[in-house]
Amino acid sequence: MKTVHRLLRLIACWAAGSSLLFAQEWTRFRGPNGAGISPAKTIPTHWAEKDFNWKLDLPGTGHSSPVLWGDRIFLTSTGDQEGGLYVLCVGARDGRLAWRRDLPLTPFKKHKFNSFAAATPAVDRDRLYIVRTEPERYTITALTHEGQHVWERDLGPFAAENGCGPSPIVYQDKVIIGNEQDGPSFITALDAVTGKTVWQTPRKSAKAAYSTPCVYEPKGGKPALIFNSQAHGIYAVEPQTGTILWEYDQAFDKRSVSSPVVAGEIIFGSCGSGGGGNLVTAIRARDPGHLRKPELAYQLKTSAPYVPTSVAQGDFVWLWSDAGIVSCLHASTGEIRYQERVGGNFFGSPVWVDGRLFAISTSGEVVVLEASDKFKVLHRHPLNDRCHTTPAVAGGRMLLRTERHLFSVGGKSRADDVD
Repeated sequence: MKTVHRLLRLIACWAAGSSLLFAQEWTRFRGPNGAGISPAKTIPTHWAEKDFNWKLDLPGTGHSSPVLWGDRIFLTSTGDQEGGLYVLCVGARDGRLAWRRDLPLTPFKKHKFNSFAAATPAVDRDRLYIVRTEPERYTITALTHEGQHVWERDLGPFAAENGCGPSPIVYQDKVIIGNEQDGPSFITALDAVTGKTVWQTPRKSAKAAYSTPCVYEPKGGKPALIFNSQAHGIYAVEPQTGTILWEYDQAFDKRSVSSPVVAGEIIFGSCGSGGGGNLVTAIRARDPGHLRKPELAYQLKTSAPYVPTSVAQGDFVWLWSDAGIVSCLHASTGEIRYQERVGGNFFGSPVWVDGRLFAISTSGEVVVLEASDKFKVLHRHPLNDRCHTTPAVAGGRMLLRTERHLFSVGGKSRADDVD
């Protein structure tokens, strides 16, 4: 009987662990550690309109990407010139709106391609964290998964000619957020339970940065938070204290919008402008514990992305430019394997799923590429709505958010692909 009880306990522990892994699939911008990578085997390469699991009409408009915990999808939308930020909870299985909570936001001047609902939320087991910015205040709000208010922090004024953008992450029971803007700048960690400041590190001000941090974990070394900005380039931060471990401050000469991507000891970031001059910088990072500065590995200045974040898997990194040119590089050496045009314009970033790349153009066309060093377009599907967002993958399904709609596709074996 003891053996049976022990077996039942093991099964219960396995089930709880499996549930946790399922829940943690896509909890921040671009999923686990911002890498834009999913192990899902149930996302089709080809599909038609009839193959969507569901399609939801969203209130207002928005550019934030969806995040998920368990069976709940969270995202934001806005009334745009009417103001307000709508926090939405949607059932992952049926696509029904479970609840909506409206937060105050007064309209202000921003870039014509931006949205008041631009920042992607972050979610953990207990709470949802939403960022909204106005010139007078930079606010982060914590809600329960049922939409109840937990805490709110005003981080002070937010000065940026292009408006909103930075997204939060949750790391080691802390909400980490960048606040590198045109005015007084800092990065900060807030206690996820109370919202109180754990640490706040001053930063120089330059062009406002819209980069979302990630974590670098060197072999045998201690983890570090990685941030991108024009003022400080690519830099590493000690997660417990906010101490700056190292900086490569020559990485960028323009605004940084895309987020850092880690491929082994190579860390990628990009900068640019609406007028061009985009470049990707790859640095060879050092163990932060040794306080050794990183060194430049290489740069790419031809057809480099400005807004989209790159994706790295295995030996390769794929750079998807705003102008619809995809570059495949050998990640450690920078050797260009191809540079090809897929067409369209892109503000959303690509994601890697089971050997394929998925990205959505600003006109709402989903483009699927083979994720190899050979250029091959596998599928295109129009969503017929404007789109500035990045796909999310969780629970074996892909979530595609356009300005006014949310779609779910996948969940079956890839053998069931529709041609």
